[in-house]
Amino acid sequence: MVKTDKYVRVQGRLLKLTNTSKVFFPGTGFTKQDVLNYYRDMGAVVLPHLRNRPFTLNRFPDGVTGPSFYEKQCPHHRESWVQTGNFGAITHCLVNDLATLLWVVNLAAIELHTTLGAIADLQRPTAVVFDLDPGERADMRQCVEVASLARATLSKLGLDCFAKTSGRKGLHVYVPLNTSATFVESREFARKISEDLEARYPDLITSRMLKRHRVGRVYIDWHQNVDFKTTVCVYSLRAKEPPTVSTPVTWREIAAARKQDSEAAKLLSFETSDVLARVRKHGDLFRPVLELAQRLPQVSEVRTRLAA
Repeated sequence: MVKTDKYVRVQGRLLKLTNTSKVFFPGTGFTKQDVLNYYRDMGAVVLPHLRNRPFTLNRFPDGVTGPSFYEKQCPHHRESWVQTGNFGAITHCLVNDLATLLWVVNLAAIELHTTLGAIADLQRPTAVVFDLDPGERADMRQCVEVASLARATLSKLGLDCFAKTSGRKGLHVYVPLNTSATFVESREFARKISEDLEARYPDLITSRMLKRHRVGRVYIDWHQNVDFKTTVCVYSLRAKEPPTVSTPVTWREIAAARKQDSEAAKLLSFETSDVLARVRKHGDLFRPVLELAQRLPQVSEVRTRLAA
């Protein structure tokens, strides 16, 4: 492979891009430059979801078929203009501008992973997340059913929620908070909702982590709701073939996928060109997750209202 390095100026920052012709997704020929172009074009919508959140690099130096590694510590060789924030003993990168976004992508950070709390107060999540992960002999058909049931349950509690694809085989359901709720409260809430759904739909849902409980069911992973865990950011590429994206979807699209259950996985799978077109048409469908303030009910209140 011919080495292809170049310098570009991004918002007044001089950025060196290396090996831009390297193929990151061999199945489609999608190169490092293609990845950089995607994140450049998506910068305006993805950056608000990254801003001031501890960032974990998920690096694939030889593309998605090669070895990968996570790097929480912001590299010491970082550019002087890369902002950082401390979380315990770790100094994380803060991806607060387009130059920094392209800098981390140039380090082969194909996927974007952040915490649910912002650096200003890492003990206060801005959302609750339910990670819907289909087990063996389950798939997206069951995931859309579970997402709809979760939405109905949350609606009984007066809470709005928003869905996105994981970019792989499942869905993520987010409940915006943007209030003073703590991780202790959000984790207990997520556990209670997940266990309630499992109790009502035991053949479809499990809230238990062990794989033997997941066969033919959708696992609701509520354990993500802690300060130190990260979740793949909305609009992030996923390191799989073909290059799919964690994409916001509307509840109307979820309902349509339920009606066409054999086509659910196809209907809810989006590549980079699809996502760019969706953003041009709809804007950022996940923006309310950053803006909507909702009070988290107490567990005792949850029990009472769900029993009614």
